[in-house]
Amino acid sequence: MPSGVLATRAPAKVNLTLHVLGRRPDGYHELESLVVFAGAADRLELEPGDGLSLRIEGPTAAAAGPADDNLVLRAARHLAERVAFLRMGTFRLTKNLPAAAGIGGGSSDAAAALRLLASLNGLPADDPRLFDAARRTGADVPVCLDPRARMMRGVGERIGPPLDLPPLFAVMVNPRVSVPTPEVFRRLGRVPGDLGPPDHPAVPGRISAGDLVSLLVAGGRNDLEPPAIAAEPVIGTALSRLRALDGCRLARMSGSGATVFGLFDDCRAASRAARALRVAEPSWWVKATVFR
Repeated sequence: MPSGVLATRAPAKVNLTLHVLGRRPDGYHELESLVVFAGAADRLELEPGDGLSLRIEGPTAAAAGPADDNLVLRAARHLAERVAFLRMGTFRLTKNLPAAAGIGGGSSDAAAALRLLASLNGLPADDPRLFDAARRTGADVPVCLDPRARMMRGVGERIGPPLDLPPLFAVMVNPRVSVPTPEVFRRLGRVPGDLGPPDHPAVPGRISAGDLVSLLVAGGRNDLEPPAIAAEPVIGTALSRLRALDGCRLARMSGSGATVFGLFDDCRAASRAARALRVAEPSWWVKATVFR
């Protein structure tokens, strides 16, 4: 087993679609979502040692909240409850992604911590204790354990097999506002027991980028977009700015917001769009990236 410092990326999780089928009798919302992962990412390191601790640094560290309440430590503690004599140590998290932004930054960090602990302790990637610890940590953590494109259903616990999607060239935008997820779902106004049938279009095992974008436009949506915009109208402004950029094929919100994304034909178009948007809105977080 390794003894030196271990490191991994914690990529942003992006919901290309997010269909809310309704609200279950237990109060949770039933979802269908096509999830991809971005080149934009946090970085997590683990230095093996006694005890468990976390240091947070990086451009968006101030918005990440107190270290002792971070999902990285929660995930490690949940795994320690399930694996006797789990070796741990000091985590160092470099935050590059905006926090509470609808792109699963904290969930991806937690999943990265579980991957590093699995590597340190010789646990196989399919060890059910990893998934159980992920599920206990947060609804989006399981899908981030193996960050590849796939369908996610239920409240996040039903994860489909990896999808062989083409790379999508994108611009991610966060207008520097935070939208609490419970508030967005409250504004959605679904009544417990009000469940509709699944309606997400089937995603083929192999598909071209053009056909995938057409599928997303014709049959996909994010049902949380209207209530999030009602809570923070600047999200609608960000979507309008993206749609007005040359070459934007689709603009949509991810998760419960406030991050939105635009899809472009190639990396040059995405880079040009990102530069133009940074000039127009210098206070926003803007990142040209690739979704896979």
